[in-house]
Amino acid sequence: MSALILITLPATRIAYVLLALLIGGESAGIPLPGETALITGSILASQGKLWLPLVIIAAASAAIVGDNIGYELGRHGARRLLSRPGRFEDRRQAFLERGEAFFERHGGKTVLFARWLPFLRVTAAWLAGANHMPWPRFFAWNALGGISWAISVGVFAYLAGHLAIRIFHDAGYVLLALIALGLVSLVLWWRFDPTSADYQ
Repeated sequence: MSALILITLPATRIAYVLLALLIGGESAGIPLPGETALITGSILASQGKLWLPLVIIAAASAAIVGDNIGYELGRHGARRLLSRPGRFEDRRQAFLERGEAFFERHGGKTVLFARWLPFLRVTAAWLAGANHMPWPRFFAWNALGGISWAISVGVFAYLAGHLAIRIFHDAGYVLLALIALGLVSLVLWWRFDPTSADYQ
């Protein structure tokens, strides 16, 4: 849908605003086709309808702003919901403790590489905020990820054309599947490890 809208728009500021809104909304946690919008904008730039540097600047800026909105929503909204007294309080508290430990060790890498993964691109900022990842650290990794993502995807799409949409989508889901498989393996190992206290 975003591709069709961008294609039908004239080469004016409206196209760049729409691009920024789609990417910023996705980064804040709304399931919008932000990456598809960036790819489409870059393809239009290769056809001379948009200017690639401005496409990249709009995408990177929107990604950074959107992620910071998602971070604040996670820190003050999702965190409050997970930590409130009530049903499954112990499990929710355990989830937060494990999440905080994970983001303490791997938060930077998670925020950085989440930009290239379909599901994490929408949820990483929320998770970072909910698990109290320090904001200066989050902002630094987030800015690096947003800028790197906008440049790499934008330039590749500019050069590869329409083929870039399928390449990025397929590659993203393959990487996501591999990460999910690794996480499931770690959970099963932890759950059934004979040396763990829970197992005994």
